[in-house]
Amino acid sequence: MGVITWQEFENVDLRAGTITSVDDFPQARKPAYKIRADFGPDLGTKQTSAQVTANYSKEDLLGRQIIAVVNFPAKQIGPFMSEFLLVGFYREDGSVVLAVPERGVPNGAKLA
Repeated sequence: MGVITWQEFENVDLRAGTITSVDDFPQARKPAYKIRADFGPDLGTKQTSAQVTANYSKEDLLGRQIIAVVNFPAKQIGPFMSEFLLVGFYREDGSVVLAVPERGVPNGAKLA
């Protein structure tokens, strides 16, 4: 990885949100969920697909606060339009563990 400038980092809009719905995504090539999250009054509700089925059930995710990149352009994933990137860490087995706020913060809070 190359070194980035502080200004380049500031261009990545990382926000906290709360997952409001989780649905199966049977059309996905790899096991995934369709996830909707509330990012507060300024950004509203957005949707994404996420390959987090190995470590999380739908019940585990519902109501959980997450961190997401919200300023990527929307991306078509099969029949589904993804509007944000849910962030997490890869484990040795390739599964993803979510990056989450350590304590509750307002939906839409920007990562500092």
